[in-house]
Amino acid sequence: MIVSILDYGSGNVRSLVNAVKYLGYETEWIRDPAKVEDAECLIFPGVGNFGFVCDSLKEQGYFEPIRKYLASGKPFMAVCVGIQALFEGSTESPSSEGLGIFKGFVEKFDTQTKTVPHIGWNSCAVRSDLTHEYYGLRPHSKYYYVHSYMLPANKLSIPTEFKVATTVYEGEEFIGAIMKKNFFATQFHPEKSGLAGLHCLSSFLSGAFAVPIDGLASRLNETAVGGLTKRIIACLDVRSNDAGDLVVTKGDQYDVREKSAAGSEVRNMGKPVELCERYFKEGADEVTFLNITSFRNCPLRDSPMLAVLEKSAETVFVPLTVGGGIRDITDPDGTFHPALEVAGLYFRSGADKVSIGSDSVYAAEQYYQNGKTLTGKTAIETISKAYGNQAVVISVDPKRHYVDNPSVTSHHCVETSRVGPKGEKYAWYQCTVKGGREYRDLDVIQLVQACEVMGAGEILLNCMDQDGSNSGYDIELIRSVKQAVSIPVIASSGAGIPEHFEQVFNETNCDAALAAGIFHRQTCSIADVKKHLEKTGILVREA
Repeated sequence: MIVSILDYGSGNVRSLVNAVKYLGYETEWIRDPAKVEDAECLIFPGVGNFGFVCDSLKEQGYFEPIRKYLASGKPFMAVCVGIQALFEGSTESPSSEGLGIFKGFVEKFDTQTKTVPHIGWNSCAVRSDLTHEYYGLRPHSKYYYVHSYMLPANKLSIPTEFKVATTVYEGEEFIGAIMKKNFFATQFHPEKSGLAGLHCLSSFLSGAFAVPIDGLASRLNETAVGGLTKRIIACLDVRSNDAGDLVVTKGDQYDVREKSAAGSEVRNMGKPVELCERYFKEGADEVTFLNITSFRNCPLRDSPMLAVLEKSAETVFVPLTVGGGIRDITDPDGTFHPALEVAGLYFRSGADKVSIGSDSVYAAEQYYQNGKTLTGKTAIETISKAYGNQAVVISVDPKRHYVDNPSVTSHHCVETSRVGPKGEKYAWYQCTVKGGREYRDLDVIQLVQACEVMGAGEILLNCMDQDGSNSGYDIELIRSVKQAVSIPVIASSGAGIPEHFEQVFNETNCDAALAAGIFHRQTCSIADVKKHLEKTGILVREA
């Protein structure tokens, strides 16, 4: 069987192709609506904004061919926004029409009671029948979700010939999957859900619709509770060394060069693709690549990071984020590439999210200078409009600025246990650009709140004071940012032992924790961190 995949310009479809190929199936692209009816098995991927996806499908003439294909009864699968597009419409884009295969409308999560987007690993179960796996769905497994809009389970009436699996996120139950023979639609990303997701995809492609579950009783309590896990993310700082080889490096206070009598060479912690695959096998929930310096002045389409993503996505089936250079770019020959095009190229090379650093600071400054008015032209706005806010991560590099009293500054201050050089008990966190080399008159709270308004879906919160210290995360910084926004926050900088992950989750309620050096040097493994968290009662995906 040849598996046909719709390619209409929506997000990361490469990972889905890679997953299908990994399972031993041949794939082909569908880029012409006239070719839909010839497909033996059709997969409809979707990433991002409901309106962007459905309007693109309609404008390109896909609506009727997809409807006719579904009526034929041949194998069909829809992923993420793909399942939402099967309904009549969405509050995300009220003027956009869905395919209308099912009755009902997509709604946004309640942002007053929970962090939105819903990003991470959660359960998905056919709660009316816990005796079978339907297309490989195991009630105790975790699957990767990344979305702000969902199909409320209590407001939709799905025809009885379909099995419906649901997911619970902080009290709100929504549809995680809909299935019957030759039909499988998921809100989660099976191609990004590790071995559990590959099992679902394999079951669908092989036609294994319903398989009895053995040993279910011991899992029932976990199934009933479910819930979003805390994520452990491995970070790879990538650059070219002095010999021109691409390496993963790690610095001390952002300095990545060795200090030795032999010279001052770029510290080499390993090859990026090999390390990425190792962390996937160790149980990383996500992998982040940060292009920190050195190879940003080459033509965009020749960027070494594109090759790294393409190769990594062939064997790594968890989300990949890439940062560094996600902005308007002009090639050496003068060719201009807007940020949206740059992001699109990274998505099509295997990235699931892009991380924006310095450019987010400049955009926030412009936002405040314009009286908190959006321009619609920033990288954050254009990328989130096309691909959804869950695809945009803001990478923040703040540094602690001590003051004697909060009254001496207009910036947001915290009372800190890490007193200043003159005994100061207060500090505000000053934003930096250019890899921490330049300071701006903007504090971290101003930045993250402006970026949330512009459409960012997640905050990667570094801390220059803690970077490389191995003394733990900056709890005061992370807590203040988590309280200031409603989008997920990833803690970064300072992890040295598993107990630091426990502390940051318990004391800040952050959504994920990222580390680099301790994993590169094998001070401890991702599996070690997860085992420790499990013992302390923190919910994580099994490594």
